[in-house]
Amino acid sequence: MTNDINVSPMHTQSGASQRLWSWLGRAGSRLYLLAFVGFLLGPLAILGGAAFNDSSFPTVSPWQGGTLKWLQALFHDGEIGAALISSGIIAGGVILVSLPVGLASALVLNSLNGRARGFVYGLMVSPMLIPGIVIGISTLLFWRQVGVNGGYFLTILAQASFITSFVMLMIAAQLQRFDRTMEDAALGLGASRLMVLRRILLPYLRPAVLAACCLAFLQSFENYNTTLFVRGTETPLTVFIATKVRTGLTPVINALGLVMMLAALIGALLWELKRMKGFARADRS
Repeated sequence: MTNDINVSPMHTQSGASQRLWSWLGRAGSRLYLLAFVGFLLGPLAILGGAAFNDSSFPTVSPWQGGTLKWLQALFHDGEIGAALISSGIIAGGVILVSLPVGLASALVLNSLNGRARGFVYGLMVSPMLIPGIVIGISTLLFWRQVGVNGGYFLTILAQASFITSFVMLMIAAQLQRFDRTMEDAALGLGASRLMVLRRILLPYLRPAVLAACCLAFLQSFENYNTTLFVRGTETPLTVFIATKVRTGLTPVINALGLVMMLAALIGALLWELKRMKGFARADRS
């Protein structure tokens, strides 16, 4: 005896419709991902390509032939070198100021409850909401009253006044996952507060602290609005590039952008390799 299975046309049509919609969904997701990646990387590709175009204007169209002269000019440009050094000094100073203040603020915030916690949180986050121009002008006007003019000192203070908020938020987020019983156990065994901070808390917070340092460096390095008003006679990289935009850009700036992108990419790859090696050692142990 044979059993005949009758498949209704409606069931067949429904299955085909589902497969069609599934295929359209996958195709749409891939197209969206491709468009998103192109939107992010397209300008960077054009910027890097212009560094190899033998044209006096920073563009890839029309292409006038490949050249390395803009990269060579970059490494012989003393003004760009001085601007990079200036930005590096400022970023290093911002890290030295914002990291301890942000760490202390995160520890205080983590120890508070109720309205006090909300007040401290709002106080620390509020500089992030203030426009950079306002921070720069107000910092300059305030310190001029005591005879301090623009320069490295004011630039570091002005940038750190809002970058500290980012540092605090990153460290506070890591503290939310900290097991307080470890701290209580160490104190119960006779450890001092300083020893608990040095032996338990800081090693636990090391990834957040390193990430906060990187964020503070990048936030300072790319800042323009605040820096413009407090820089004094110094010329950080952002101000230098803005000046070149007004006076005339050359593909040397494109070469600088290409070198910075490659440096960031190499740094990210090295960090990822180090992290993977750490995971491998942890698995073996």
